[in-house]
Amino acid sequence: MAKATHKKRRWLKISGIIVGILMLLVLVCPLPLYAETPGEADDLSHYIKVDGKKPKLDGQFMITAVYMSQVNGIGAIMAWLDPTASLMTSYEANGGGSSADNVAINKIYMDSAVNEAKATAYKAAKIPYKRSFNGIYVMAVQDNSNFKKALKVGDTITSVDNHHFKSAKGFQDYIRSNKVGSKLTISYERNKKAKQATGKSVALAGTKKLPGIGIALTDDVSVSSARKVSANMGDIGGPSGGLMFSLEMYDALSNQNLAAGRKIAGTGTIDKDGNVGEIGGIDKKVIVAHEAGAKIFFAPYLKPTKSNLTLESDGLTNYQLAVKTAKKYAPNMKIVPVKTFTEAVKYLQTH
Repeated sequence: MAKATHKKRRWLKISGIIVGILMLLVLVCPLPLYAETPGEADDLSHYIKVDGKKPKLDGQFMITAVYMSQVNGIGAIMAWLDPTASLMTSYEANGGGSSADNVAINKIYMDSAVNEAKATAYKAAKIPYKRSFNGIYVMAVQDNSNFKKALKVGDTITSVDNHHFKSAKGFQDYIRSNKVGSKLTISYERNKKAKQATGKSVALAGTKKLPGIGIALTDDVSVSSARKVSANMGDIGGPSGGLMFSLEMYDALSNQNLAAGRKIAGTGTIDKDGNVGEIGGIDKKVIVAHEAGAKIFFAPYLKPTKSNLTLESDGLTNYQLAVKTAKKYAPNMKIVPVKTFTEAVKYLQTH
């Protein structure tokens, strides 16, 4: 009896140690979870140059960003207790790809945002500019692609069978003019080094006969002018700085004095026609803008129809979520809804 009791105690002790070790591992080992938290709001004059010089504006246009970090058990608990943080799965954070792919994709988005902002600013300032198509960015590679071992996210495809095109549609039309299984040679660039690969076209996902090389793509475009504008964004990625880039660039190019001594923050994508699009993490961006002293915050406006709201992750449009967040964390900061670059400019000219 004594031996049985002793053995039971020993197993309880061992079990307790094992459970303790497992709990410790859960607390300190990285989990497939990410925490999105308020990041920072920075003066864009630190990143952008016009005619090779830092813009000298009377005031500041600020880019707002969020922090995204993989968490362990302790980090997950801290994020859960933090009302300004959001927890998300690895799939939600990286779209099903790797962290490296996500970094590459966000760099593509950033490069695109800078170029569309330059085009918007040049157009508004009535300065001639050139828009050049460089090829197509690789955004993802299908598992069944013949080029899966050759291509990586972030590569730029410059030609197919030595044919060069003026748009992504040109590439697609050429590939689709051949049958599934046709041999193709693609030329591409990675880190400014030219490469080439040969393979066969495959049926695109969800189809049986539509040929492609098995990638998700977007245009690689550059914008240039005699009035040189450049942006070195460092490790900041994503498309959400487009609107604020265009305002900073336009104010510097046109000498409009839109900032007029104010700290102006905001967020939103920008396209070649100056339309402003929705982004993620706007609640965190409102918080960091307020902490940085901004008095005006531009938020993308989307009509809150039933169909639009079903697509929103929070059940609120960007503008609605920004207003809700400002009421709690930034009551003295004006949230301004904008659908276009022109609306943002007109607001600053009249207020």
